[in-house]
Amino acid sequence: MPSLRALGTFLVLALLGSAALAQQNWPNKPIRILVPFAAGGNTDSIARVTAESLARKLNTSVIVENRPGANGALAAEAVMRAPADGYTLFMSTAPQMAILPQLTKTKYDPVKDFEPISIVASNVFALAVGPGSTAKTLSEFVATAKAAPGKVSYASAGNGSVSHLSMAMFAQRAQLDMVHITYKGGAPAMADVMAGHMPVYFANVPEVLPHMGGNRVRVLAVSSSKRLSQLPDVPTVSEAGYAGFRSATWNGLSAPAQTPKAVVDRIAAELAALAKEPDFVAKMETLGVQVVCNTPTEFAAQLREDIGVWGQAIKTSGAKLD
Repeated sequence: MPSLRALGTFLVLALLGSAALAQQNWPNKPIRILVPFAAGGNTDSIARVTAESLARKLNTSVIVENRPGANGALAAEAVMRAPADGYTLFMSTAPQMAILPQLTKTKYDPVKDFEPISIVASNVFALAVGPGSTAKTLSEFVATAKAAPGKVSYASAGNGSVSHLSMAMFAQRAQLDMVHITYKGGAPAMADVMAGHMPVYFANVPEVLPHMGGNRVRVLAVSSSKRLSQLPDVPTVSEAGYAGFRSATWNGLSAPAQTPKAVVDRIAAELAALAKEPDFVAKMETLGVQVVCNTPTEFAAQLREDIGVWGQAIKTSGAKLD
């Protein structure tokens, strides 16, 4: 009759064997990607293009589930609590992972509670002025703002949003005294700039692109490290006289902590393969974003860097949640 120790060893080995077999057979059921915003937005669109392409690569259904609420924290918490088996993923964004936990107490730790898989796409910001603005260049805008300290306003998508923090960083760099006006999202902020009610908005590039025709909005500079293919004639903020300035956000797939490395690496590898497919790249560029599809290690490093960058921006701006 086997001893209790031997029986215990057998059970442990059996469980390990079952876990290894499950990893080998992964995926054998549908995968969910939780999106922290409502359907129809840019993050949702990126998630759906990614889901469709991953489903083809993994030969299984990949379902997008929208879970808005609490500035994206509800979706993050749901993924954090999900089984770490690779069947529940998070279309995480910089605001939930690098900004929100520094603005309020969240139930999740962006580093400890998730396995970074890959940043799928990144998008930068466009400093946009309305049709009534006399500024044709960034330097002209800065001169106008400096001539009226404390009187020129800028719009943002909300306190602590990336648009808010980006403009706050730029204002500090350019030594501008400006008034921050918050909106409940990018769409109303963009609408007021186009209508001439607000002078400037540091907008997501996807928010600006549909309005570039017909003199509805003018982009003076973009916050990327190099010019964008969608706006080749628009200089970067760095080119326009503020060397090294960069602001970007991203959408990346994350999994619950302790998700098997083999599963994480498999998803990352399939995304890296997608980054080489012209159709996938074209679909993402249509959304106004640039494909990244980096490694889990690179994603982790980017998150750590962004936590520092946005933490400093929060201090500079004095941002608080609405």
